Amino acid sequence: MQITEILSRNATEWPNDVALVEINPQELENRHTTWREYSLIESSPVESFRSEITWAQFEEKASRFANFLLSRGYKKGDKVAILLMNSLEWLPIYFGVLRAGCLAVPLNFRYTADEIKYCLELADADALVFGPEFVGRVEQIVDRIPRVRTRLYVGDDCPTFAEPYRSLVAYCSSRLPAIPLTDDDDAAIYFSSGTTGFPKAIVLQHHCLMHSCKVEQNHHGQTKDDVFLCIPPLYHTGAKMHWFGSFLVGGKAVLLKGVKPEWILRAVSEERCTIVWLLVPWAQDILDAIERGDVKLSDYTLDQWRLMHIGAQPVPPALVKRWKSVFPHHDYDTNYGLSESTGPGAVHLGIENTDHVGAIGVAGYGWQTKIIRPDGSEVVPGEVGELAVKGPGVLRCYYKNPEATKEILSDDGWLRTGDMAELRDGFIYLVDRAKDVIITGGENLYPVQIEDFLRAHPAIKDVAVIGLADARLGEIAAAIIEVKEGQTLTEEEVNNFCLDLPRYKRPRKIIFAPVPRNPTGKIEKPKLRKMYGADTLIAQQNGL
Repeated sequence: MQITEILSRNATEWPNDVALVEINPQELENRHTTWREYSLIESSPVESFRSEITWAQFEEKASRFANFLLSRGYKKGDKVAILLMNSLEWLPIYFGVLRAGCLAVPLNFRYTADEIKYCLELADADALVFGPEFVGRVEQIVDRIPRVRTRLYVGDDCPTFAEPYRSLVAYCSSRLPAIPLTDDDDAAIYFSSGTTGFPKAIVLQHHCLMHSCKVEQNHHGQTKDDVFLCIPPLYHTGAKMHWFGSFLVGGKAVLLKGVKPEWILRAVSEERCTIVWLLVPWAQDILDAIERGDVKLSDYTLDQWRLMHIGAQPVPPALVKRWKSVFPHHDYDTNYGLSESTGPGAVHLGIENTDHVGAIGVAGYGWQTKIIRPDGSEVVPGEVGELAVKGPGVLRCYYKNPEATKEILSDDGWLRTGDMAELRDGFIYLVDRAKDVIITGGENLYPVQIEDFLRAHPAIKDVAVIGLADARLGEIAAAIIEVKEGQTLTEEEVNNFCLDLPRYKRPRKIIFAPVPRNPTGKIEKPKLRKMYGADTLIAQQNGL
């Protein structure tokens, strides 16, 4: 069975059941209306606060978009990029792409215009679907992406360089297109990056997506009655692949556009959510708000909430202990994975193993794991090596990059993760990352991009960017800056210079000091991490 067939089954068995709900609390704040006041208004003018679609409507929207692509001459193997904020359109568009036999290419909504162009070209994208938040960025590159022959705009007031998605697709057939799909057909391209910061295009096949459904449902036991609260962006494998477990059983999902503690708790209460996937800072914000008295648990109906799980970054054991003290009836799990493994679940702690918080866990459903030396041989328990995983979710390849594929993927299907780990008492613990990627609030930062930007400042001689432990975000980017002799530079001047960087890439800490390099000219980042306390992150991961 392909993942597109699950949608057809859901629409047949539960056509009138709600499949997706979109909630935008910011609309209420903009109109000075509280959530509670809104719920008491029979005919509310705040139409965009909450909307929903059924499984039958989901199916219809996906088929209409698939037929639109086919009517435009798109064929099996063509690539369709998706650049949207979370919305009710996102998933029907994704499934419409798959139904047409095309490859879905989700794009990070934080990409700059040049990064969007780079990824479109890297993936050989033939079409682009984008929302109002990206008009300016797309306009900057529209004349430089000739291969993208169709540009569809999802929203009001369509720009002149695009076509209106809703009015065009509305007139297409809602019949299921007769495009044969197999497990080994390519389904999607996601993007990843190493320490260089240049994205690689990860090719996932249909069996990868299907297996991720089974992994998530096996790990967390979703039933038709469960309601999944989805907060992270859908372009990310983490959010979508966690939702796949609910999708497999026809459960409702709620797309919450906002991360304020009161919004999360209200969504759980009003929508009767039973499963919530959080990032570390969101969980901490909820606990802090409760402790400060900013939110009162007695104001919400939370008895049905059974599972809170976290992924995308190291989880401090103290946070889980604190959470369990406030929500003692919650099951807890953490999941490890990477885009190259179709997202989370290659390794997971397991809800029965909360006494081992600090470990990333054991091999997930259908997965194998091993820890290896540089020569590929397995380490002995307690010895540090590189974590490798093998299973149905492993990528087929990096698109058009056989050299990079060969570096991480063995002939017998083992994927090198780049993460250093050790085995203790049967559980896998991460001890360091072979890569220098900084994970802050679940998002990857690539130090070389920030370093290259800062080196353009006329007063900067050298710079190194490292991750420092942060109680809320997991890590923050710290810039160690060596100033040119005879020059002066202040922290305020650096911060002002960095205003041209996207906000999430700006260093949160500035340190003026020499930048050490080894005899071959490489920055000695391990030394810097030790000097400035980054090793405390490792201690947090291991529960020390």
